Parts: sequence; C-alpha cells; structure tokens
Amino acid sequence: MLREADVVATVAVKDIVAGKKFYGDTLGLKQTSENPAGVNYQSGSSNLFMYMSDTAGSGRATCAWWGVDDVGATVAELKGKGITFEHYELPGVTMQGDVHVMGPMKAAWFKDPDGNVLSIGNKT
Repeated sequence: MLREADVVATVAVKDIVAGKKFYGDTLGLKQTSENPAGVNYQSGSSNLFMYMSDTAGSGRATCAWWGVDDVGATVAELKGKGITFEHYELPGVTMQGDVHVMGPMKAAWFKDPDGNVLSIGNKT
C-alpha cells in the first residue's frame, strides 16, 4: 500500500514568513505552491511541506534529512549563509569540524529558526 506512495517531509513553524525566508532563501528550496494549510517546496525529487503550528520546534529528533555528494562542501556553503551547526557526542563518532564521522557515513545537523532539527549526510 504505502511502499509505492511518495513520502513528504513535514516541518512545523511558528512564523510562516520567517520559515519561507529560511527554507526558500537560505536553503534555496524551490517553492511549488502555497495555500492556507502551508507551503510546499521541491528539493531534488522530494518535497517538504512547511505549516504553521504552536508546537513548532518542540521535537528534539531530526525531522528532515538531505543526502548530498559532499557533506564538507555543503556545510561550508551553509555556514556562508549563516547556518550554525550542532555538535553531538555520540558513541563511536569522531568530528571533522562540524561533520560527524561514523565509519563511511558523514553527517551534520543544524536547526531552522524554530529549532527544528535538520540534517545533511552523504548519499550511501
């Protein structure tokens, strides 16, 4: 049933204007539509839906992840746009600057203006 359906990342924000600036301008996602329920963005062949909620940013787990070719280069690009990266102490994980290294996997985490946890990682 669901294995053939597309899945969409959903992100709650408290301020739709600030959310549009962050996801559209800072991250460079392409807005595809907007309606009273929220704003849709295209990212690669996937979608992200941003909507208003009083509980925005209350989750402490990653709510959206992007697979990229070069984690270090993507971190540098986002830092140039004012993004600050999170550092987590995880068992068996080493740090290379802002990048967490877990064997062949590399990942970096950052937050949107509401505190939603977002991540980038290598495509593997």
